[in-house]
Amino acid sequence: MFSHLYPNFHKGRILKREMLENLRDYPRHFVDLYFQDYTDGIISGMDVTIGEGHLTVGRGIVKHQGRIYLFEREEHIPYEATGMETVLKIRFQEETSLTDYYVYETSYVLDTELESRLDERELGRFKLKQGARLRGDYQDLADMATEFNTWNIVHVEHAGRNEPTLAPYILRYFANEMLKTVTNHPYDLAFAMQCLNADRVERGLVLHYIGNRMGTGYREYTNLQILKYLARILDDAKSGGRSSKTEWKTGGRQRVIVD
Repeated sequence: MFSHLYPNFHKGRILKREMLENLRDYPRHFVDLYFQDYTDGIISGMDVTIGEGHLTVGRGIVKHQGRIYLFEREEHIPYEATGMETVLKIRFQEETSLTDYYVYETSYVLDTELESRLDERELGRFKLKQGARLRGDYQDLADMATEFNTWNIVHVEHAGRNEPTLAPYILRYFANEMLKTVTNHPYDLAFAMQCLNADRVERGLVLHYIGNRMGTGYREYTNLQILKYLARILDDAKSGGRSSKTEWKTGGRQRVIVD
């Protein structure tokens, strides 16, 4: 049998430990239960904006090793142009115990090691040349993976129901561009609407869409491969759907030069 307990405070009543424990535990239990089916990854927020010489990480919620972390204030992280690929990560410290608390500290680090360790989670990456300006505005979908001087969120893992998925920003960008085309393909319209209306789009749905749209069937792809295929689908929609399934399967349009 389950019951909902809510402390009833009245003047003259004894303040009991159980009443305070109820106030302490209820919000944490609610958050844990609400997100219990989500994988590790970014649940909400954690958007990075680019300033002059610094990155600003916004507020958000992250799940790491099954634990929910609330990042309740913005943080500024200075960066420099090194010409090397650099990853902005959250680094999670081991548990420490104080008299009244168990503490799980986190910090932001800029690291040239591209692979994240078990105690780290990526927020984005860049490779900035000397004298260049780091940018976060994109010319098109494929531009998000430009190697130099571009803030790259393609590899960031966002929490999903069964497995991590892509950043919602990427899929919303795709959807907005798709709806500007003249496509009448039912998969395009349905998928674009889903990307715009949902807080997140599950990775499996993205892979099924790519497989059905390209005629290649369901396949596992990395985040970078997914971005490239979505960019090709968008180009096809903009061209009026003149690409054939054979062209998709062979890696793109083939050019024949006659001398």
